[in-house]
Amino acid sequence: MKCFRYLISGKVQGVFFRQSAKIKADSLGLKGSAENLESGQVEIIICGAENSLKEFDQWVLTGPPLAKVSTIEKHEVEEKNFEDFSILRKK
Repeated sequence: MKCFRYLISGKVQGVFFRQSAKIKADSLGLKGSAENLESGQVEIIICGAENSLKEFDQWVLTGPPLAKVSTIEKHEVEEKNFEDFSILRKK
């Protein structure tokens, strides 16, 4: 199992990016989280099997229909023990 952190920029907030990421991750059996950042970016931490991660990688290039992804930073991170894929909200 591998884990990656994505930092996605562009028109990615207010377009159901986090919810769409959850739907895609759930369909691929991936675990992790998605969070809107104050910078206007979306941060996704995702863990799972390599073949599923490759498919998620392709999806994140465009995201949901209303999104306009301009840049993506992707880095491998230490394995994390997520129970599922969750949407994080600011408190």
